[in-house]
Amino acid sequence: MKASFGLTLANRAVVLGAITARDLLDLTVDAEASGAFDTVWVGDSLVAKPRLESVTLLSALAGVTSRLRLAVGCMATFVHRHPVMLAHQWASLDVLSGGRAWLAVCLGGPNEASAPQALEHAVMGIQASERVARLEEGIVILRKLFHEKQVSHQGRFYRFEGVTVEPRPIQNPCPIWIASNPTGLTWKGGASASDAVVERSFRRVARYADGWMTNKLSPEEFRVQWTRIGALAREEGRDPARLGSALYHNININENRQAALEESKAFLDTYYTSNFSAQFVEGWTAAGSPKQCVEQLRGYVDAGLSHIALRLTSWNQRGQLERFLGEVAPALA
Repeated sequence: MKASFGLTLANRAVVLGAITARDLLDLTVDAEASGAFDTVWVGDSLVAKPRLESVTLLSALAGVTSRLRLAVGCMATFVHRHPVMLAHQWASLDVLSGGRAWLAVCLGGPNEASAPQALEHAVMGIQASERVARLEEGIVILRKLFHEKQVSHQGRFYRFEGVTVEPRPIQNPCPIWIASNPTGLTWKGGASASDAVVERSFRRVARYADGWMTNKLSPEEFRVQWTRIGALAREEGRDPARLGSALYHNININENRQAALEESKAFLDTYYTSNFSAQFVEGWTAAGSPKQCVEQLRGYVDAGLSHIALRLTSWNQRGQLERFLGEVAPALA
């Protein structure tokens, strides 16, 4: 089986002072020229983990690329954004990029994840308990506004009549994925949610999404969970073969695997203002020599993943990109 690869930009690193905004554009241009990637990904947050705003950054990247898909994974502020305004922004991005926009939405963290996360909900006037309902209602609204005219909606959070958003996206349908991993919660050090919450999370993907993006899963865990989502999709009257899958993963290339994992932990701890366990980092990172990284990534491809988005867990973004392109990508082509 084959899988495509994406490059995840560290757009929070600009705020942290580790790289510049220009670096992100240059890395993206090089990623497209290499032919090793078909997508560039950016992260999203407001005050919980400040960074360059995702739609604005993707619009800038649209101007320096012609082939790469432009993706946000995941849009944690989706539950904060009014869906009519977001529909206008996202459709405009799709038009500006010639039909390359890829939206992966998520719930963001609960209040207990951190004080900044609680502040992010509070400043936007959102109750954390509303996140699931807002995400589901928001997806329904976006799908209508992307492809219909004179749209009316009467929901729990949003109500409007006769709205037409223009321009419309070039893509039809314009893809909306859900990013989630209820069995490996970041703010709980990789602990799982309850069985009931996990089941609802999988059904949400099966019912509403064009695809599922996940992380911190072993290849076998992915295989089992993806099979379950496929079964739920059939229950929802949908064809599982039409759903896509993606992994949000990290990579650090170093002949000394322990050194690669230690650098990754230092990077992730700073990036997320956290203190992840070594085990947590190891489960989220392809680390070691080029050969070791290739073997780890092949495990996911063999498990059936269709796309792997890779973030370089090093402040030496340029050096790691060059090593990936020269020593890892050729073996995965």
